[in-house]
Amino acid sequence: MAESTIITGQFVRISQTPASIGERLIALIIDYFLIGLYLYSTIALIAKLHLPSGFNLFFFLFIVYLPILGYSFLCEMFNHGQSFGKRLMNIRVVKLDGSTPSIGSYLLRWLLFIVDGPLTSGLGIFVILLTKNNQRLGDLAAGTMVIKEKNYRKIHVSLDEFDYLMKNYRPVYPQSADLSLEQVNVITRTLESGEKDRIRRISALAQKVQSLLSITPQDGNQEKFLQTVLRDYQYYALEEI
Repeated sequence: MAESTIITGQFVRISQTPASIGERLIALIIDYFLIGLYLYSTIALIAKLHLPSGFNLFFFLFIVYLPILGYSFLCEMFNHGQSFGKRLMNIRVVKLDGSTPSIGSYLLRWLLFIVDGPLTSGLGIFVILLTKNNQRLGDLAAGTMVIKEKNYRKIHVSLDEFDYLMKNYRPVYPQSADLSLEQVNVITRTLESGEKDRIRRISALAQKVQSLLSITPQDGNQEKFLQTVLRDYQYYALEEI
C-alpha cells in the first residue's frame, strides 16, 4: 500500500500508510477475544455474588452490556484512535489529513459498524478492498482512515522551502485560499506523479480546479496554472501562522 504525504496549512508534512485489511481483521479478532474474556469473567462474578434478581439485571446492563456495546467507540475516543487490538497491531484511526478525529467522527464510525461489520453484513470488508485508503463505510462517512502507526510521521517543513513566498510575492489567484487540505493534497500528488498519463490527469484536474474556484487562467499552460494555485494557497496559509 502506497504511503500518502500531506502538507497542512501549518506547514507540517504528514506521511501515513493505510493499514491492510489483514491487520485490521487481526486487531478485530483480538478485540473480540478480549470482549469474550470480559463477558465470561463478569458473568462468572455475578453468579458467585448471588445478587438479587432486580439488582442482577441492573448489574448486567451497566457493567456488562453497555461497556461491550460501546467498546470500540470508548476505546478509540479515550485512547487516541486505538482499541486494544489496534494498539497491539500498531494501527490507529486518524482523519484523512492526519489530524485526530472528533467525537462525532468516532461516533459515526461506531454507529455504521452495525451496518458494515464482519459479524453483520460484512459489507465493510468488501468496501475496504475497493477503496484506495482501505476505508470501510464508517470511515468514508466520518472522513477517517486506519493507518500503520510506525509509518505515521509528522515533520515540520522548513520555511526555507517556501522562500519564494517571502520576496514580495503577490498571489495570482486569490480564490486559492478557499481550497481544502484534501484538495491541495490531490493537486500536489498529481503534479508529483510519474510520466504515465500525467499530462491528461493534469489537464483534467486543472479544468476541475478552474470550475470549482471560478478561475480563468492567464495562459494555457495547465501545469503552470496548478503550480501557481499551490503557491497562492501556501501564501495565504503562511499569512495565518
